[in-house]
Amino acid sequence: MLYGKGPSAKSIRLDLPKFTLIGATTKAGSLTTPLRDRFGIVHRLDLYSVKDLSTIVKRSSKILNMKIEEDAAQEIARRSRGTPRIANRLLKRVRDYAIVLGNGDITLKITKHALNKLEIDELGLDEIDRKLLETMIVQYEGRPVGIEALAVTIGEEIDTIEDLYEPYLIQIGFIARTLRGRVVLPAAYKHLGYK
Repeated sequence: MLYGKGPSAKSIRLDLPKFTLIGATTKAGSLTTPLRDRFGIVHRLDLYSVKDLSTIVKRSSKILNMKIEEDAAQEIARRSRGTPRIANRLLKRVRDYAIVLGNGDITLKITKHALNKLEIDELGLDEIDRKLLETMIVQYEGRPVGIEALAVTIGEEIDTIEDLYEPYLIQIGFIARTLRGRVVLPAAYKHLGYK
């Protein structure tokens, strides 16, 4: 173990029993190479499929003592951006609508109504995702735009755009990073109804 900094840093040897360390990060590049190399197995997790997310949603609804239709579970899964955490969050919001507007059971009709009211579209895009894309399409006329200009224009922090919104939009083929800036791809134009 190393403690202290610079030339006055000292090393202490500690005898520890063997153990297993599991680490997770969304920024593997931020880890130092020596630390990353100490992990014997390195895996990259991909987005979940709609089928897997639907299974998670159904299990979570049982934990919440809620009845859910198969179609409703799939609808929530489809709009969850491939992420269980988001699927569970959406399930809880749909549950609230089901309690207020129905008998507490989660039906496809209530699910669609709730998610539409929350402004989450069929691909899981929310208001900020659409604002970001529409700004790039309308205001910047589809030309490459720098992240700083985009952040100022939509009133979001650069880190928020880069960490929260941009990765999913890149993964589904709606935007691309280029040397000249971010550009909107044809799939985004089509999804939002622009030519």
